Amino acid sequence: MIEGPYKITRNELAEFLPSQRAIRAFEQLFALIPSSLNDSAAIVEEVSVNAQNADSKAVQALSAITRLADAVELLALAPRSVEVSTVSDIAPPTTQIVAQTDILPPVINEVRRKRYGAFHSTATQTAAAINTAYPMTLNTTDISFGVYTGTPTSRVYVDTEGFYNFQFSAQLHKTAGGVGAIYIWARVNGVDIPDSATKIRIQGNNAETVGAWNFVLPINAGDYFELVWSTDDTSCEILALPASAPVPALPSLILTVTDNIS
Repeated sequence: MIEGPYKITRNELAEFLPSQRAIRAFEQLFALIPSSLNDSAAIVEEVSVNAQNADSKAVQALSAITRLADAVELLALAPRSVEVSTVSDIAPPTTQIVAQTDILPPVINEVRRKRYGAFHSTATQTAAAINTAYPMTLNTTDISFGVYTGTPTSRVYVDTEGFYNFQFSAQLHKTAGGVGAIYIWARVNGVDIPDSATKIRIQGNNAETVGAWNFVLPINAGDYFELVWSTDDTSCEILALPASAPVPALPSLILTVTDNIS
């Protein structure tokens, strides 16, 4: 029997223990040995093995803590835009499927055809009273697409919103001597267009002249346009004549309408 544990020096412990941490752990274990032990080689060997196992586990734990600390430090220093994935290296790669939008058929915008119309009148138009507004009438449609006459036939409607060019020519005539004045202007939906009137003077019996110009106006679908005239002399009229070789018929009014701007 021995009275107490043999006092092993640190130099002796360093011969088989890998670090100072392991030496201190062994010293703590050695301090737990009772004061009286059988001098058995087996007991001493068992204590030594246990100490080595404890030191190995301590080393493994310290290594794990060190790796974790390094990982935390790298994460703290990483840019904010970097995403940290929790998927282990053994997980299968993730495949992202991108929707193919270019396989859809292209959208084809239908081109809207321009609206147009051409009209004339074969009737002479007179004024029953002076200084009275009379809408000019039309009784013949030459061509029409989206532009058409209504009731009364002075009204020219459109079926599509746009900026329309209304261009006309009117054969003005005076059946008696003296001087007469004719005024011509535009209306939309029965309302006179501001600043649209023109004055033409005719002098002498059988005097003729032509009033011809155009109006460009914004028109909504379903709106109608009218040419309006007035005179201070009832001998003034808008004349129509039949064909007389070699001259074709002479309409009193010719009106063309085109949506060639919008």
